Amino acid sequence: MTQGKDRDGQKDGAVTVTLVKSVAGTRSDHRATVLGLGLKRINQSRRLEDTPAVRGMINKVAYLLKVS
Repeated sequence: MTQGKDRDGQKDGAVTVTLVKSVAGTRSDHRATVLGLGLKRINQSRRLEDTPAVRGMINKVAYLLKVS
């Protein structure tokens, strides 16, 4: 299976996550999950492969993220 591009020019099978809320005051495992997603600052975005592991991480800290 090849990775094509959708109409926006972005890879299929990927998800964009943006940190929209501070991790200050959150549980340490939630802070570690946000770092695991590659997010360090508010309004920072990352384009990640849409895998079950990444989806699980997103679900764990969904209250801190915007997913598109």
